[in-house]
Amino acid sequence: MLRRFLAWLDDRSGLLTATRHALEHPVPPRTGWWYVFGSATFIAFVLQVATGIALASSYVPSSGQAYDSLKFITEQALLGRLLRGMHFFGASAMVLLVGLHVSRTFLMGAYKYPRELNWLTGAVLLLLTLALAFTGQLLRWDQNAVWSVIVGAAQAGRMPIVGPDIARFILAGDTIGGATLSRFFAFHVFFIPAIVFAFVGLHLVLVLKHGISERPKKGDRVDPATYRAQYSALLQREGVPFWPDAAWRDVVFGAAVVATIVLLAVVFGPPPLDKPPDPSILQAYPRPDWYFLWYFAVLALAPHSLENFIIVAGPLVFGAVLLLLPLANKGPRSVRDRPLAAVLVVFMWTVILAFWVAGRRADWSPNFEVAALPASVVASTDSTVIAGARLFHDKGCEYCHAIDGYGGKRGPDLSDVRSRMPPDQIGARITNGSVNMPAFARTLTPEQVNTLVAFLSTRGRSSIPQPR
Repeated sequence: MLRRFLAWLDDRSGLLTATRHALEHPVPPRTGWWYVFGSATFIAFVLQVATGIALASSYVPSSGQAYDSLKFITEQALLGRLLRGMHFFGASAMVLLVGLHVSRTFLMGAYKYPRELNWLTGAVLLLLTLALAFTGQLLRWDQNAVWSVIVGAAQAGRMPIVGPDIARFILAGDTIGGATLSRFFAFHVFFIPAIVFAFVGLHLVLVLKHGISERPKKGDRVDPATYRAQYSALLQREGVPFWPDAAWRDVVFGAAVVATIVLLAVVFGPPPLDKPPDPSILQAYPRPDWYFLWYFAVLALAPHSLENFIIVAGPLVFGAVLLLLPLANKGPRSVRDRPLAAVLVVFMWTVILAFWVAGRRADWSPNFEVAALPASVVASTDSTVIAGARLFHDKGCEYCHAIDGYGGKRGPDLSDVRSRMPPDQIGARITNGSVNMPAFARTLTPEQVNTLVAFLSTRGRSSIPQPR
């Protein structure tokens, strides 16, 4: 009965025959483990779709409920913590794997004739993967995610001519709010995944049409006039069926990727949620997720005079390289004949790693993971001082300023601030701001400012005469 049903289905649709031809299509010999990154990226994407659907069944894309619904998923929903962890590490795996796949394709010259469109569709998939990662971060709807998007929109707004329109499109208006979250949710869950599926289908069709690129050998050159005949002769002479001779590596590596994602989700869980969005906390330098942290570090470490140039020129140069590279579609493919290609790939990954490490260790970046000051540091029974210490943490002051070793290092250490300025100057600094410090006059009430001053006035001994 099953055989009759499958025969009927294949007769009406041709699906089984098409699948069999796809699996049995010949591939060059000795493809090896270098060719597994593309399929592993797709497996990670399918895992993202599955976990995303599960999370979306409980997530509420509303500015008033998104944060609480995500807390519910993490802390109470069945397998919620595991699913969030898998979705986070799955996104990381997608970004890493698509980067490795593009690097491998470039190193082996697989973008050359006749696979120029393979490269272009892969380049679009790389950009779509980054877009998925960017839109997904905001859905956490915590303080760090919200301000990351605000900073991203501000950077996009510096583009000449179209910058303000791009910024308004990102924010779905002039300021971030519920419309921003709805737009990011729609793009992250519907629009971008649909486009990814379409381009993955086109990418696979092109791979089947032109075949998997053979391992390049030193001295071999791509000549559009003769390449197809040479490739066809290679398949007839030494070609092997994709399944199982080559596909078993994809299966093994893909299973290892899934197992690693699950293991990381079980051991480490999802990224912790920051505080809910609070417009009174002005975070000028939030920390994006790790795959964008290196770019954040580049902008933070670059001279201020070059910041606009990097914001404008960086994406334009990157996009131009991706789109124009297939124009060099002939000549040698082996990395031994193209040593500059190897140098470029090593340089690129080294720069990303170096700036990522700088972003992780940076003293110039606020530390959003600091805990509230312990009672031993507050060292007071005065209710106003205790309230000021709590406010010092809750309003994000501790992210940039340290007291007795607790806090960030972006701003001056305030352990002995009372020794440097009297209370009225402390209050004026909080209200009016300073270099690299925003003014809090509009975001803190006078009572909150006085409470902070009362706490900071206990930090250090002062010889400055106090006003009576």
